[in-house]
Order: sequence, then C-alpha cells, then structure tokens
Amino acid sequence: MEDKTMEQIHNDIIKRYHTLCGKLGLTQDEKHEMLGAYGVESSRDMDTHDLLDLCAKLSRDLNKRQHTDEKDKLRKRVMAAVGGYLKANGKPCNASIIKAIACRVTRHDDFNKIPRERLRNLVYLFNDKLADKQEVESIVSGKLVPLVIHNS
Repeated sequence: MEDKTMEQIHNDIIKRYHTLCGKLGLTQDEKHEMLGAYGVESSRDMDTHDLLDLCAKLSRDLNKRQHTDEKDKLRKRVMAAVGGYLKANGKPCNASIIKAIACRVTRHDDFNKIPRERLRNLVYLFNDKLADKQEVESIVSGKLVPLVIHNS
C-alpha cells in the first residue's frame, strides 16, 4: 500500500472541496465568502483540519439537498399514482383530495411529513391497484381470454 504524504492528502481534500462545491452549484462569490470565514482567500491556504471540517459541512448540505430532492420526486409520483387511480375510477381528483387520501392511508397529518418508504409504498399500491383494475376490465370486456386452469 502506498503511503501518502501530508501534501498529497491535503491536495486530495482540496479536490474533494471543489467537487462538493461543484455538486452544490456554489458560485465563486459564495466560495470566497465561505473561505473568508476561515481567514483565507484560497482553499490551498486552508489548514487541512479546517478543510476537512468544511468538506464535512458541505457533504451534509449535499446529502440534505439530495434527500429533499428524492422526497419531492416521490411526492410527485404519489400525486400521479393516486390521481391516475382516481381518474380511472371516475372519482373527483385534485391536489387536495390526493393529499388527503395519502395522509389518511399513512395516518399522517401533513403530506410533506410522510416518510420516504411510505411514499414509495403508496406509489406501488396505487399503481398496482390501477394495473389490476385495467386487467380485470380487459378480461370482463372480452378483450383477453381468461386463463382456464384444469384440475387433474
């Protein structure tokens, strides 16, 4: 295994800092302001420990943002799944009704507080219910021939 010098480690952390800044979409002004809080103008001038601290903070911000983005996408998928099911059944459908159904099913007071796993479950539940309904309607209407199972 190769031993890294402190300079190599410091350079790796600087790369990590710039990668995190890029992923967070920070502007040059935001980076300069952040570095100014440490009394430096460049990441190269920062102490390794301060740089590690800053990277940890940026990493937490990135994780929080990604977590929020994922939940937003899941909420939209829930809205689409429940809305599709309601429309297929000729029921009234708007954002308030959909959110109320999701809250009631998950026993939450606030749609935005429903955990990710419960949101995923709602998407699968309503999509499966819709697919099953469409399959049954196809069989009943004669578009599909029902599968006949013979007992031997």
